[in-house]
Amino acid sequence: MEAKTEHSLKQVDLSGPQDPESPQMDLETALQECSSALDLFLNNRFSDALALLKPWKDQSMCHAMGYSSILVMQAGMTFDPKDMDAAMTSLKESLQTCARFRKKAGIVETITNFWYQQPADNLTEEEMHAELCYAVVLLQKAALTFLDESIIGFIKGGMRIRNSYQIFKNCQSMANITKNMENQESTHVHFRGGVNMGIGSFNLMLSLLPSRVLRLMEFLGFSGDREVGLSELREGAASNGLYSILSILTLLMFHLYITVILGTGEVNLTESEALLEPYIAKFPNGALFVFYIARIALLKGNFTFAQEKFLACIAAQDEWRQIHHLCYWELMWSYSFEQNWREAYRYADLLCKKSKWSQAVFVFQKAAILSMLPEEEVKTIGENVGDLFRQVEGLRLRFAGKSIPTEKFAAKKAQRYSSPNPVQLVVPALEIMYVWNGFTIVGKRPQLTENILATIEKAEEQLRFDPMNTTSSMITIWCHLQHMSWACFTSRKGILTKPSPCLKISRRATRTTAWSRGYISASMQRSTPLALIPTKPAFHAHQLKRPGARPGVESQELQLKLQLRSKGYRSALSQSHHYFTRLPLYSQRSV
Repeated sequence: MEAKTEHSLKQVDLSGPQDPESPQMDLETALQECSSALDLFLNNRFSDALALLKPWKDQSMCHAMGYSSILVMQAGMTFDPKDMDAAMTSLKESLQTCARFRKKAGIVETITNFWYQQPADNLTEEEMHAELCYAVVLLQKAALTFLDESIIGFIKGGMRIRNSYQIFKNCQSMANITKNMENQESTHVHFRGGVNMGIGSFNLMLSLLPSRVLRLMEFLGFSGDREVGLSELREGAASNGLYSILSILTLLMFHLYITVILGTGEVNLTESEALLEPYIAKFPNGALFVFYIARIALLKGNFTFAQEKFLACIAAQDEWRQIHHLCYWELMWSYSFEQNWREAYRYADLLCKKSKWSQAVFVFQKAAILSMLPEEEVKTIGENVGDLFRQVEGLRLRFAGKSIPTEKFAAKKAQRYSSPNPVQLVVPALEIMYVWNGFTIVGKRPQLTENILATIEKAEEQLRFDPMNTTSSMITIWCHLQHMSWACFTSRKGILTKPSPCLKISRRATRTTAWSRGYISASMQRSTPLALIPTKPAFHAHQLKRPGARPGVESQELQLKLQLRSKGYRSALSQSHHYFTRLPLYSQRSV
């Protein structure tokens, strides 16, 4: 199995072009052949798809676009410099091929289009498709440019994205003009589907930006309307054209990942299943579709079925091993949700050894999972948790001079192990689970939610009597634990009938304490139901003012209360709240 080549670039000769027998191919035949190559790709025959497209990539704009698209996907998954160079070379050649079929513009029109893309009139069907293919390839080149670590690459990528967007807008104008025309050619459905995909993707992705950035982008001529984006993508997905699969994959990514991680809305599993249904019937063993079936099962809380499907996805093909890495990531989380830390460690370790995507995150995840295991079991595995945490800082990546937010979070948390007297992290695996919004998934399984709450409560008890924790670190960690308890409790949405002991309600101080912790705003104090606000009676605000109110309280707990009061109880808890909510992953959450 290991002897097999790792990806298709090593199976297909990417050297000079092979001249086909005929120098010409009409548009309809080109689209049909590209559809056949797409079927091969979706059926896990990646090398065969490349081999089918390669002979015509210098003569057909559709073949050139399809060929470079596969290489770009390959480069994005491997992060291998050779793959990225091969993809960039193919993109440059594809742009030249598409440019030969575009309408030739005069000098004045060329200068005008540099600032604003003017809608073209009287274009042939072939010229319209050339504009669309050119925009798609240009967008892919911009995306690949962003992987360059220089600020110059970032600026070039931005300019190419704007140029691509303007061409898509031009294509949309052409599609609207020809929409109601009679005697449309059979190839026009592919053009219209490509326009839906491009305009929909731009609107949907830009709508995820913060409002201030979005206003700036709209000033520069972009559009970020989420409803328009979803509508265009749904129309493109229903077109049954060459580009419909791209619209479907974009919708699946939005529904099953973006809305979960960023918390921008409810996950639309019904639509996701409907989008997958016809492709599952046609490609029952297609790795992409089996993967998304497993992802839907995971979001439903059916972790056992999801694990089976992820393993089936791994077994479905062995050509693109990076799809295996996606499955390892999901398997790691599915076992983490069940607190099966030994199995979760197994897949975290595989990611550390085989994937190049983000070694800093993978090593941190591996160390965090090991922290949840007993020390005796960690010793039998042969790993040193402290050494793993200390490796995180040196593994960070930078794109366009900027750090990756998740890697920055991991490095910040791992800094505690770099001091001469390191202070251990408490339940770090649950913290990173919260950052990735995993509590909303666990909330589908009430018993697992109870188990996580029990783990947090156990950590609180250990924290109180741990002599290794200083006063300042003890306060910080305790605030984080309380915040995670609240997040875990709200994720179950009142499903459980018997509340956990650490979430008992004291009606006299519930709303006041929740507001002081930053859990609810002042306006919510009167409207939020008491049953949905967790607090811990031992640390209520009114008891901090009178620390001797509870008879028989342990001396260390009493001392902690006094220290919390002297250091500003409300301030400490507010810091914990902002510590999580100011993370880049959470800047867009509506929760």
